[in-house]
Amino acid sequence: MKRIHYSWFILIIVFFSIIAAGIIRSSSGVFIEPFEAEFGWDRSIISLAFAISLFLYGLSGPFMAALIEVLGLKKMMVLAMATLSGGVALTFFMEQSWQLILIWGILIGLGSGLFLTVLSPYVANRWFEKRRGLAVGILTASTATGQLILLPVLAYVIEHYSWRWAIGLIMALSVIMLVIILLFMKNTPKEIGILPYGLDEEPSESSIVQKKNPIVIAFQSLLEAVKVKAFWLLAGSFFICGLSTGGLIGTHFVSYCMSYGIPVITAASLLSFMGVFDLIGTTISGWLSDRFDNRWLLFWYYALRGASLLLLPYALYEGSIPLLVLFAVFYGLDWIATVPPTISISRQIFGVEKSGIIYGWIFAAHQAGAAVAAYGGGLIYKIFNSYTWAFFLAGIFCLVGSLFVVIIKKQKPEVKQGLANGQAI
Repeated sequence: MKRIHYSWFILIIVFFSIIAAGIIRSSSGVFIEPFEAEFGWDRSIISLAFAISLFLYGLSGPFMAALIEVLGLKKMMVLAMATLSGGVALTFFMEQSWQLILIWGILIGLGSGLFLTVLSPYVANRWFEKRRGLAVGILTASTATGQLILLPVLAYVIEHYSWRWAIGLIMALSVIMLVIILLFMKNTPKEIGILPYGLDEEPSESSIVQKKNPIVIAFQSLLEAVKVKAFWLLAGSFFICGLSTGGLIGTHFVSYCMSYGIPVITAASLLSFMGVFDLIGTTISGWLSDRFDNRWLLFWYYALRGASLLLLPYALYEGSIPLLVLFAVFYGLDWIATVPPTISISRQIFGVEKSGIIYGWIFAAHQAGAAVAAYGGGLIYKIFNSYTWAFFLAGIFCLVGSLFVVIIKKQKPEVKQGLANGQAI
């Protein structure tokens, strides 16, 4: 019987590591009301802490990619997961709002940065030669799928026990993954004497990666990228992507549903339903990104997401469960489907070696958008006592984002030279 390539085991470890990090970071949506009730904190302050987390984990992406080159993949995964475990544990002892900002804004933001930004493209690029788009699709699907599927469980625990039991559950998940990473994770295929999946001969050693200061590496890559028009278009569209997903839906969807009398478990279950379809949609998107023009894939993803967000306020106002289920299916298929084509375009333009760090900067724009939506959604709710305008504006922005991606210059599949082939401004 043919032996399973170890790259697939690495994929599984990373898949569940991302799930653990994702549920920790995204669980903010079900903790807003419990924190508000127990500590008496204003919702805009709680939203600010979660917005800082979203922004920091996005901003840390390029530096995490550079640190992987300096410290190694396994060590970085261990440090990041340990930071998440420590941050979750400290939640049991917080009493002041500044502690919420420190723990959930800074520690958990930085701890989740590696797993939720550059880890997927890095592992796909280093461990896979064939099925690279599929690998990216599977890994990026885990970013939302696991967290959404587990949210109803957390909501049930909070409602029937307390938020502290829910915190204990996600802390246990992070500790389990920390042990698995320590035991089974490897830095590169070469470390265990194999080649990346689908590669028949040893590749030449890269002259790009050096033991430099990771901050220098990250900013050097940014200085090269800003000279390319496609970088700005990808960053702009990804800003809108973050604004319309984790920042808005991930943070405020449950509260938005509850404002219309929908129970917290039902609202969280709708998110879970989205998670199931996200796994399908993002995996298929990865498969499609290997075969079709990624610009047009992104155009349809953003346009259809915008349409679904414009449908949501109407569905809630009418109290139509069928329309809400339709939204969950439609939106779920599109939740992170934008990531594989965006990574593919980045790799075509900037090359395999540099695309990891540069994608980190593009993802920083994604999380800047998420932070704007996380804080802005709470602010809009405070002003209007409703989230409707926040979701309506997000839908309009998605339609604008669909126009950004189609004007990116088409890249030839055989482009290998990276920045030399980019379209300079």
